[in-house]
Parts: sequence; C-alpha cells; structure tokens
Amino acid sequence: MRLNSYISSSGICSRREADKLIEAGKVTVNGKRASVGQQVEDGDAVKVNGKLIVDKKKPKALYIALNKPAGITCTTENHVKGNIVDYVNHRERIFPIGRLDKESEGLILLTNDGSIVNEILRAENNHEKEYVVTVDRPITETFLKSMADGVTIYNPVKKKHEKTRPCKIKRVNDRSFAIVLSQGLNRQIRRMCQVHKYEVVKLKRVRIDRLKLGDIPTGKWRYLNSTEVNTLRRKK
Repeated sequence: MRLNSYISSSGICSRREADKLIEAGKVTVNGKRASVGQQVEDGDAVKVNGKLIVDKKKPKALYIALNKPAGITCTTENHVKGNIVDYVNHRERIFPIGRLDKESEGLILLTNDGSIVNEILRAENNHEKEYVVTVDRPITETFLKSMADGVTIYNPVKKKHEKTRPCKIKRVNDRSFAIVLSQGLNRQIRRMCQVHKYEVVKLKRVRIDRLKLGDIPTGKWRYLNSTEVNTLRRKK
C-alpha cells in the first residue's frame, strides 16, 4: 500500500495532506524518514509527528493457539473435508502457520497476520518445536542416539537425500520419547522413525519455541497475549 493511502486510512488526513506531511519530514517508517510514493507493508511502524498510526480498515491482528485433534487437515482449501479453518470456525479470515500432519495432534498457531509467518517458519530463526512421540515397539538407546545425531532422509524440496540436523531427544517410557527439532521437513519425525523400522502410533506437538501447549484441551483454542506474540517474534 502507498504510504499516503495508509496514513489516510487511519483517518487523520487526506492523501494529499499526507503527502505534504511526508514532504515536510514529519513521517517516519520503521524509524527512518519517509519519502513521497513510498510503499508500506504489514508490520511496518508508521509514525506521524512521532505518533504511531494504525490503518483503521485493517482488521485487528489475531493469534490463536489450537490443540489440533488428529483427523484435521492443515489447509485453507474449503473443499477439503475437515480443514482446519472450518474446524476453528472463526469469524475472521485466518490461516495456519506451518502445518501438522492430518494424523498428528497438538499445538498449531493460526493468524490473520501474514507478517509473522516467515519469522516463525524461517529455518535460520531456529524456532524449536517439541513433540511427544509413541511408536509401535520398545525403543532402544541405539535408536535414541541415532535420532539425536541425525538421520538421512529424502528432502523433497531440495530433491536429494540429506541428514537431518542433530536434535534433542529423551525417553519418556518404553515406547515413547520427546524430541525437539529446529527444522521442519515434511513428515520428518515419521520418516526418521521409519529408517529405524519404527512406526509412529501417536505424535503430539507440545511446544513451539517458548510457547507451550499447556492445558488447552484437545480440539480447543485460545488467543495468544501480546507477551507470547512478542516472544515468537523474538522481541523482549
């Protein structure tokens, strides 16, 4: 959106008057002096005379934590039966950040704010994701060590086999373990287990970075507070 339109939509002045404010050096974008004709995007901080303004036409940013049940598909395509958007049934248009397999359950985030998506999903940000996994037979120390060191699986994005990043893993009981990943290849945990001839019986995500699933019942959701959102954005 053009900066003058953004300022105008806040209700403080017309687009022409906004251009005059910009020319006079009274407008900043992300702390820098703005220029006439400049474009702004979601997440940019626009200030007029030092005061932060908000586009009144833009819906309030929503951040939702859902304890996804198994059987729900993480897609916005409404023709897919059991899609996550229809399941949450929010009045605003929202979409999932990342995905959990249809068979998997646990913590997943949904939002209407596109500016936060890459901050959470970018691999270089190293957002940890923790899962509790149950497999079909007793696990061994050899299996746990191999999983922690990394397992060679096919990466469909790069179209080649590669070793997964080293990860944290610990035994929960005879057939369950907790695993913390900092990457998110498609069906990664299931495929890592398959290399060792284990089949995943249950997979539940319990944490994204410092945000924990906590006591959200299966199938229910809640809004994130500003502190939790800032944590995901890596702000203090």
